Amino acid sequence: MSSSVERRSNPTAWAAFWFALAGLVLMPIPLFIGLILGGALSIVAAVLAVIALLKGLARSGKGIAPVVFAAIFIALTWGGISVGGGTIW
Repeated sequence: MSSSVERRSNPTAWAAFWFALAGLVLMPIPLFIGLILGGALSIVAAVLAVIALLKGLARSGKGIAPVVFAAIFIALTWGGISVGGGTIW
């Protein structure tokens, strides 16, 4: 790639997206397995989402869309955990 071609993707944002999606999918597993797996992946995704958001804003907002979806998945995971997901279902 030449130096004049700018990368439009934000790999940290995509990592946050996939970690958040995996946390959301694994959260409903009962007997605290989902709580540990889904919760841990969700926390990692939250950290990556903040880093990706800062990187995206520094590049005038490019690559922020996966961060938005990751934030939605994180909120759904934490909401599911708060009502008992991963513990008693």
